[in-house]
Amino acid sequence: MSIETVLILGIGNTLLTDEGIGVHLVERMREEVGEIQGVEYLDGGTLSFTLAEPIARADGLIVVDAARMGEAPGTMKAFHNEEMDKYLSGNRSSVHEVSLTDLMDIARLSESLPAQRCLVGIEPESVDWGEAPTEKVESAIKLGIQEILSILNEWR
Repeated sequence: MSIETVLILGIGNTLLTDEGIGVHLVERMREEVGEIQGVEYLDGGTLSFTLAEPIARADGLIVVDAARMGEAPGTMKAFHNEEMDKYLSGNRSSVHEVSLTDLMDIARLSESLPAQRCLVGIEPESVDWGEAPTEKVESAIKLGIQEILSILNEWR
């Protein structure tokens, strides 16, 4: 199955060091890689119900976020489809208005869940006040961009 439209959604709070890694990575990718036909970059910030519509429009969804996985800070892992669903179902706590799980549930209920979806998670080191990721997490940005480009190639 070929995926025509992909939403790359960076989420997190950019005022809390590594919590903002999803937004930082997507912005860096937009700057370094540039526009890709059929791909939309979106700063999802700390999530809201307004993201349900762009998710519903996409055939493929790549979410980038800080993810507690019990690994060394800066470790990156991609969770595909059901693996993403399973990871999110075990991590329901959220300081955001809505959780990513809520948005996926809305998409399921409205029968608009993207055919392909992936969570690119990066293990945070710190979520204290600060506008930039820690050095270990910052170093994962390049690897995360490469992973996203690989996923896009696989889906197309």
